[in-house]
Amino acid sequence: MRNDRVARSTGPVPRKMKVLLGEPVIEEEDVDAVSEALRTRWIGTGPRVREFEEQFSALKGGVPTAAVSSGTAALHLALVAAGVGPGDEVITTPLTFCATVNAVLFVGAQPVLADVEPRSMNIDPRRIGPLVTSSTRAIIAVHFAGRPCDMAAIMSVADEHDLVVIEDCAHAIEASIEGRPTGTFGHFGCFSFYPSKNMTTGEGGMVTARNPGDADAVRRLSNHGQSKGAWERVGESSFGQYEVTALGFKYNLTDMGASLGLSQMRRLERWLDRRAEIWSRYSSAMGDLPLQLPAGPDPGTVHARHLFTVLVDSASAGIGREEFVRRMTSQGVGTGIHYTTIPDHSYYRDRFGWDSRDWPSAKYIGDRTVSLPLSPGLGDDQVDFVIESVRKALG
Repeated sequence: MRNDRVARSTGPVPRKMKVLLGEPVIEEEDVDAVSEALRTRWIGTGPRVREFEEQFSALKGGVPTAAVSSGTAALHLALVAAGVGPGDEVITTPLTFCATVNAVLFVGAQPVLADVEPRSMNIDPRRIGPLVTSSTRAIIAVHFAGRPCDMAAIMSVADEHDLVVIEDCAHAIEASIEGRPTGTFGHFGCFSFYPSKNMTTGEGGMVTARNPGDADAVRRLSNHGQSKGAWERVGESSFGQYEVTALGFKYNLTDMGASLGLSQMRRLERWLDRRAEIWSRYSSAMGDLPLQLPAGPDPGTVHARHLFTVLVDSASAGIGREEFVRRMTSQGVGTGIHYTTIPDHSYYRDRFGWDSRDWPSAKYIGDRTVSLPLSPGLGDDQVDFVIESVRKALG
């Protein structure tokens, strides 16, 4: 099953891989949308970015939004807008991409890691409370692989200690709990539109905020702290004057990126259905293999199914994770490691003296995890090829 409207390359692209891990789906209407933005000659932040914010707000139930240049920028600006800074502590998970922790360091705060719950692979709310000190200011909850965190439990801890909650929704654009979308439980939600995500703007991100003033602050901070962007100043009788109201950053999204995002957002539901089909086929076909497969969605939730992660344990599989990845690659199937734990990266280990064994659940997962291709652009033949390759890799 491959969509006939998928845009094809206009030139030869040599590839050794038969199935890529996270290839974006680019259809002809996406190409047309970006082309139209280029034809207007307004390619910076302008009317399409505003429309993208409005449409994403509607997707998330009407919450205030601010478009930015990446998911990392979203996390950084959410922390700045929340007033987190030097001397503060932020509790998050050790099983995440480095951007989550880096954003904490960008504002001069101290990351504090709480271990994950083994089944969900999300931060364990029971581990958060004991880590709260007088310096704790915020919690960053990462919806790992598209599975929503236990937000009721996390918000309970946050309310008890008067903490800001930032949802890292990079994997969870479509996810929800009892009909309520991710990114609307905490004070801020941070989304990524990197090429491998469930929808893309090339590079880009979005911040959702509980309060309109916070979204406005993020929007200003994303463009040097200016009171008005270039689009707002066009045609003004005041000669396009603006005021810098805060020390901001160059984190604004372009109309080209927003055009792609607007086009892609229309197909999120269809793509999620296809992701669910592939997930189901993987689960059925690999159920008899010596792998730990990801748990199904929790009752009352929508899982965004961003990643299909398997755990390769040498004791049961007969080979270790590295050999499994090597064998998959040799067959032309792309895989990913989501994630080596934060404390196992040399920078954080050396800077903070962390020992990953202090977070045993995250360590167990981080040493064994492998992500398999889960793009909605995969044809049924490619899905079959991935399954066959996994079986061959395990001998």
